[in-house]
Amino acid sequence: MNKFLKEFKDRGFFYQCTSEDELSLLLDKEKIKGYIGFDCTAESLHVGSLLQIMCLRLLQKNGHRPIVLLGGGTTRIGDPSGKDKTRKMLSEKEIEKNIKNIKNILKKFLDNNNSKTKPIFVNNYNWLKNLKYISFLRDIGKHFTINKMLTFDSVKLRLDREQSLSYMEFNYMILQAYDFLELNKKENCVLQIGGSDQWGNIVNGVELIKRYSGNQTFGLTTPLITLASGAKMGKTESGAVWLDKKHLSAYDYWQFWRNVDDRDVIKFLKMFTEIKVDEINTFENKDINELKKLLANKTTEMLHGKEEAKKSEQAAEEAFSGKSLGSNLPKVIIQLEKIESKINIIDLVLLSKLEKSKSEIRRLVRGNAIKINDNIISDEKFEINKDLFKEDYLKLSLGKKRHIKIELG
Repeated sequence: MNKFLKEFKDRGFFYQCTSEDELSLLLDKEKIKGYIGFDCTAESLHVGSLLQIMCLRLLQKNGHRPIVLLGGGTTRIGDPSGKDKTRKMLSEKEIEKNIKNIKNILKKFLDNNNSKTKPIFVNNYNWLKNLKYISFLRDIGKHFTINKMLTFDSVKLRLDREQSLSYMEFNYMILQAYDFLELNKKENCVLQIGGSDQWGNIVNGVELIKRYSGNQTFGLTTPLITLASGAKMGKTESGAVWLDKKHLSAYDYWQFWRNVDDRDVIKFLKMFTEIKVDEINTFENKDINELKKLLANKTTEMLHGKEEAKKSEQAAEEAFSGKSLGSNLPKVIIQLEKIESKINIIDLVLLSKLEKSKSEIRRLVRGNAIKINDNIISDEKFEINKDLFKEDYLKLSLGKKRHIKIELG
């Protein structure tokens, strides 16, 4: 088996492949271009996209060249895959802003220095915006049958649940197939990688290219990742685990990985770090907490750099040991006048954004789960004053895992 495909399987990336033997032979014979598409519906990607990013890194590592398709055009339509309803439509300005931010995130993960393997960034709006409807129907639409399109999960599930599916969304799979055709023509791209929910769309592209030009291309999908708890990868009780520091601090990102379920640690070390698989296979009997720290450090290092990973580990140690107030913790700035207006502990937690519900904060107070400067706050009317700000900040803790420092602005 080809080296890239073997590691793809060994790390748990593999779900399905079109013409796997032929793809393996091609990868042995030459360096190829492969692409993954990313929706631009939000300003940042979250860890739910991280497996796809790791696939691009692995492609690069094996000397192939990744193409990153940023869906400036298809984002205007919305992918119905896995969705119960039509996505909110974004303005062109919002989409352009999202594209710019997502591109910057992806550059952190990919090698941009090697001219032979550096990523090619494309925006499908560049070719979709000029499509002429009648010509497109005649040249591309004729290769699709409604009968087959109705069998794809992205369509079938919505119809089975009697949830509306707009004609606009119904066209998404044709546009994604057309993207692959364009990349095959323009960049000689022969591989599309995506999540298993994209299988139907990817196969459509492979078949379209075969009918349109006779070229052979390939599709490769990854499994949809869920946590051992059953929760969706990328979502937590406190919200999405963003890859942009503006939306989630390096410390909180580190904490996400440090606190994963014991059952997920080995699997995630294979998927989300570049530690050799053979080495990871020797970890079975190692201390699980040390493995969690290793996972947290390696994943944070990849996104935020070694220094931020180290600072995050130190901050966690300080927060849990009580040796200091936690100078390395992520910070929130609250205006001095807010404190001078005699806010209570509930107001402080709301301003910190660690919790959004007053009733939940009261429950935490009653359970002795809220601390200021490592001291338990048992009165929900406890007033915050400037004297609590030791060394110009105070440390606020909710439970054992959530800690921040609050500074006065």
